[in-house]
Amino acid sequence: MLIRNVEVAGHGPAVDVRIEGGRIAGIGTGLTGRAELDGRGGALLPGLHDHHIHLAALAAEAASVRVGPADVRGRTAFAAALTCGRPGEWVRAVGYHEAVAGELDRWTLDALVADRPVRVQHRTGALWVWNSAALRAAGLEGDGRFWREDERLRGFVPPVRLDLEGVGRRAAALGVTGFTNADPHPAAGLTQLLSVLPQRLLVMGVDEPVKLMLDDPTLPTPAQLARTIAEIRPRPVAVHCVTRVQLLVTLLALDEAGPVDGDRVEHGSVIPAETIPWLRRLGVTVVTQPHFPVERREAYATDVDADDRPHLYRCRTLIEAGIPVAAGTDAPYGTADPWAVMRAATRRDDGERLRPEAALRLFTGEPRHPARTRRLTVGAVADLCLLHVPLREALRTLSGELVRAAYVSGRPVTPE
Repeated sequence: MLIRNVEVAGHGPAVDVRIEGGRIAGIGTGLTGRAELDGRGGALLPGLHDHHIHLAALAAEAASVRVGPADVRGRTAFAAALTCGRPGEWVRAVGYHEAVAGELDRWTLDALVADRPVRVQHRTGALWVWNSAALRAAGLEGDGRFWREDERLRGFVPPVRLDLEGVGRRAAALGVTGFTNADPHPAAGLTQLLSVLPQRLLVMGVDEPVKLMLDDPTLPTPAQLARTIAEIRPRPVAVHCVTRVQLLVTLLALDEAGPVDGDRVEHGSVIPAETIPWLRRLGVTVVTQPHFPVERREAYATDVDADDRPHLYRCRTLIEAGIPVAAGTDAPYGTADPWAVMRAATRRDDGERLRPEAALRLFTGEPRHPARTRRLTVGAVADLCLLHVPLREALRTLSGELVRAAYVSGRPVTPE
């Protein structure tokens, strides 16, 4: 096909792009092709890649009740949300934070709703809380609090309808042509399940890198983590680091095991200034969520230790230090809109604000090398995002509404 009259970085405005065999075959003026599309002067960009997302959990949201601070406030509203379905039916509630109605356990939930099985997921994704009806239905006991037990719990709950088609359709409309699924323990058959998505797909643990999950209560020693990493080599690792101590253990372990190309720190929620030269020396890529300090400003003001607040989800200081940085939405635990993440990255007031061009680059990297920006050149895979407007105008708003079409290997995945 031929896309006429588009703006391509490095080639200027009003050029044509010819696509053959899923790759860019030509960029210039006066090109010919069988199927033509008039780009009307809009920018043609590399398709966006969400470098950290949880696709099955995002797809399950359509069958879930949102109970986060932006959705409900107070015990009365929380109880109403949990009882909106028919009595006796399982309720799957997601996005919960203690700001809504305090700490939860089975008895707290029983006081709110007792006539149906209820399970509530914390917005971190790490904790599920079940009421007594749910525990009885599954034949389980305890206080109803399950920390990182998704694998074990899958066999006790009724199947949830996964709206993967909707996930793919909505992402394509935002110009997203690829995902990196970041589940620490991908379920059997996950790659096949996700294959209905039109986007390019990398599944951590099945593909490279291998995801390693760290939690403070079960944190390995640096030597233990180094041995785990050594067993995985030569494959790269992506280490989940959301606390200061998790980052320090990871850096010590990578020092001992030796870094390899493609190693990543996921989230980098707390990166003290003194660790920045260390990260640079190791050559590790940080895949972060720059929107969290904006989306969760109120909660972080009370939940995060004062000593950690200056070091949250760094962007600008890492980039200026020469550390590779990319971003993922972490949906459904954050917004699924990469353009909203970009906007948040340009509006931070904590010294980590990015210019719009840098914010866009967070989502245009290669899947296995997220900070290595893809370029539209002859021979490149034709994963493309066509905008209604030139790039300069798009950078002023960073809005998904400006996306006109998306293409994966030259195949349109959005209706024209």
